[in-house]
Amino acid sequence: MSDNIQLTAELRTDVGKGASRRLRRLEEKVPGIIYGEGKDPQMLTLSANEMGKAMQFEAFYSQIIDLSIGGKTEQAVVRDLQRNPANERLLHIDFLRISANKPINVSVPLHFVNEEVCVGVKTEGGTLTHNMTEVEITCLPGALPEYIEVDMAEVAAGVSIHLSDLSIPEGVAIAALAFGEDRDIPVASVTARRGGDDEEISDEPAQPPASDDAGEEGG
Repeated sequence: MSDNIQLTAELRTDVGKGASRRLRRLEEKVPGIIYGEGKDPQMLTLSANEMGKAMQFEAFYSQIIDLSIGGKTEQAVVRDLQRNPANERLLHIDFLRISANKPINVSVPLHFVNEEVCVGVKTEGGTLTHNMTEVEITCLPGALPEYIEVDMAEVAAGVSIHLSDLSIPEGVAIAALAFGEDRDIPVASVTARRGGDDEEISDEPAQPPASDDAGEEGG
């Protein structure tokens, strides 16, 4: 588990779409909210500059955040982000409070390693495909991994890595697998080459096309 990310927020009393637009435009602030753990939701404002820096790190989207609000620190994870579709500017952020002794469901990134030496690609000429880039896990906050590694070195052509094949840390479970074997979907696949040099070549000569005159009597 990586060190917690730290952010500072202020309580927000001026709410509504107009107030949120003013925050983003005039004060370079981002509106947000924190909820969960049986406590009342709190409306927040955060520095757009601080948020921009934090969001450059992959861990921001899946790791625990120490959120300082009015001098008190709450531990939370990012639950939702709203962006401007035109320029990707952050419009609003939702935080979910967490408790050290309660399991959480979080999506963490998959890191694919040894792709350059993958047997199915390098030796057998297959094509590697990522079917997923992140996976939802269940664990206590203290066991939350920064990412899950997927080793592709020994994957042969025609073979897929499924959720159940992932090597996960102790105390971590793949959320989908709790719902049965039919949820054990592929994470990555190496598709076998179609045709090519491995096709069998017949030693038999090609048959000449039948003559239009075949079977006709000479005249």
